[in-house]
Amino acid sequence: MTTIDVEIDGSILEGGGQILRTSLALAALTGKSIRIYNIRAKRSNPGLQAQHLTGVKAIAELCNAKVEGAYKGSMELIFIPGKIRSGRFRFDIGTAGSISLVIQAILPVLVFAPGRVEVDITGGTDVRWSPPIDYVRYVMIPVLSKLGVRAEVIVFRRGHYPRGGGHVKLIVDPVDHLDPIVDVERSDIKEIRGRSHCVKLPKHVAERQARSAEGYLRSRGYRVPINIELEYYPPDRDPHLGPGSGIVLWAITEREEILGGDSLGEKGKPAEEVGKEAAVKLDEDLSTKMAFDRHMGDMLIPYIALAQGYSKIGVAKLTLHTITNIHIVEKILNVKFKVEGEQEKPGTIEVNGIGYRRRS
Repeated sequence: MTTIDVEIDGSILEGGGQILRTSLALAALTGKSIRIYNIRAKRSNPGLQAQHLTGVKAIAELCNAKVEGAYKGSMELIFIPGKIRSGRFRFDIGTAGSISLVIQAILPVLVFAPGRVEVDITGGTDVRWSPPIDYVRYVMIPVLSKLGVRAEVIVFRRGHYPRGGGHVKLIVDPVDHLDPIVDVERSDIKEIRGRSHCVKLPKHVAERQARSAEGYLRSRGYRVPINIELEYYPPDRDPHLGPGSGIVLWAITEREEILGGDSLGEKGKPAEEVGKEAAVKLDEDLSTKMAFDRHMGDMLIPYIALAQGYSKIGVAKLTLHTITNIHIVEKILNVKFKVEGEQEKPGTIEVNGIGYRRRS
């Protein structure tokens, strides 16, 4: 009988799929066997769903793991990792399961792979309850590069709910270790960029999203250059299953800090509302003067815990996602974070990273 090194209650705190993603990534890196129970117990459709299963199977394939309980609806999973591999891989989530969340699950593992890894993933690029793929490539990846992460995301085709059909390639060149980061208060904003897209829809949808976003930011007093690129396709050259739309905005500061805000189009939701929603999120996080937006604060947690040395970050909002991620990382890596600030308010996060190094 296999001895389990770590047991994780999947219903704790936020109780969602993030617990699974972080737990398995850190298990793969540390070589610790792990049992996760009560998986997504707080969700209306508890247990493993398509995108979670793809994440499980992807990490398992990347580290030659033995897995028990990897089936749809499973509330319990046992994961016994092996040796991390490099090479080329392909994972199909099916329909519109989030590609971004699969990337979130596997990236910490790939950062310490023995060689370059190229992963093709098909599924949804712009779907509810997950980061849009443009946030991943224009905010998350550039921010993680400050710690030494060397990754690239290429989008071949977008996928929206319910049909999906998106295709993304993730390319990662490994590193021996990650650098810590100390960045609490952001510097002055030098420009705001964005990408407003629509597929299987008229061009004016992307234009109206962008116009609304810029209009709101100007009304809030932003006088820096604002450049929002439009992405749309003539009907006879649109390869998507669609329809769908969305917008991601990101502010770049004098010290190259990047904070993002996003919104997704939905049936019956005016394009103007989509654009404004993204701008409101960005404005809210920029107004805190903190160096990282609410989502990046959550995503940085495992990386700064693995890094070599002391990190301190300022986040626009201490979300329940962030608090949950801290709890899981502390349990698996035996580190201790220091958090100052109230939940759902701006705050700071400190940790002395374990100095994880790539295993030979």
